[in-house]
Formats: sequence, structure tokens, C-alpha cells
Amino acid sequence: MSFTKTVSKGVMTAALGLSLVGGGTFAYFSDTVNTQNTFAAGTLDLAVNPNFVVNIDNIKPGDEIYREFTLENNGTLDISKVLLDTKYNVEDLKSDNTDDFAKHIKVTIMYNTSSATTPIVETTLYDLQNQKPDLTAIDVYEGNTTKPDGIPAAGKEKMFVLFEFVDNGQDQNKFQGDKLQVDWKFNAEQTAGTYYDDTDDNNN
Repeated sequence: MSFTKTVSKGVMTAALGLSLVGGGTFAYFSDTVNTQNTFAAGTLDLAVNPNFVVNIDNIKPGDEIYREFTLENNGTLDISKVLLDTKYNVEDLKSDNTDDFAKHIKVTIMYNTSSATTPIVETTLYDLQNQKPDLTAIDVYEGNTTKPDGIPAAGKEKMFVLFEFVDNGQDQNKFQGDKLQVDWKFNAEQTAGTYYDDTDDNNN
């Protein structure tokens, strides 16, 4: 065999070898790790006990109706505030009202504590319909002690409420036989969001 043929055969063999190497697969080390991540939403669960505050008949000017109720946080998240939304409807028995019955009903709401120094609410029912007070917003007590707003998870706040049919010393006969239906909605809101840092052992 000539030198040229020998070299040509060698080049073809090398090319074939490269072709096999290029078209084949390489074995390499590998490893796999799976992570399981969970994001579980907490719950806001506000309850009012009892679920009605006032149900009374035959009131007259000068009467005061005192009641207690409890706001309960039965959820897993802290509540930052509880906003009171008021709506009412007057049933005018004789259709002779020239004034809104709700203007003659004074509402006072306070914490159930002897050390609370300021009412949360002290206004007429008529004005209350245009307000959304936070029923947990009393912070300052006697002795300059403070209390955070809101209700912590599994916490409770006992409240006082006083309704007064104000005797204004004038003719209020037009309200005889009338009814005042009051709907209170208690709206709980969550606290601000929390930053979770994976470098903090307390968050892992």
C-alpha cells in the first residue's frame, strides 16, 4: 500500500472516530433536591356576643338604655381595628315627623374598664351614621398607661354602650309610636404586613 493511501485511510479512521465521539452522550455526575414550600393564610374571625345589642320597647324622652357586648377575635391573625358602620331606618307611625328621630338618640360607647378616660363614641345616632369609629382606638388610661389598638388573636374586648332618648325640654310627641331600627356592622381589619427574613432563625 502506498504512503498516500495509508495516510488517507488514517485520516478517514480519525474522522469516523471524531464523528462517533461528537454524536455520542457524555456521562456526568448529577444530584436533585426537592423543596416543599407552604404559604398558609391566616384568618380574621370577629364575633359579637351577644349578636344583638339593644331590643327594647316603650322608651320615652329621658330614658337611658345601658348594654354590654364583647368583641371577640376568634381568628389566628391579630386585628388592628374594628370599624363601626351604622345604618338606621325610622318607622314614622303617624307620618307626622318634621325631624329625624335619630337626632334625639345619644350614643356613648366605652371600654369596660374603670380606668378608661375618654369615650370611643359620644354623639347622636344621626351623626354616627356618617362616621366609622374604630372601637379599639382608646389608648390612654389613667396614670398615662397605654394599650395597643386592635384585638390580638384569641383576644376579647368588652364594651359598654349607652343609648339615651334625650329629653330636649320641647314637644317630642311626634315620635310617639315610632320605631327606630338600627343596623350595626363591625368591620375588622388586619394588622400591617410582616417582613419575613430567611436569615433570621426565628422566621425559619
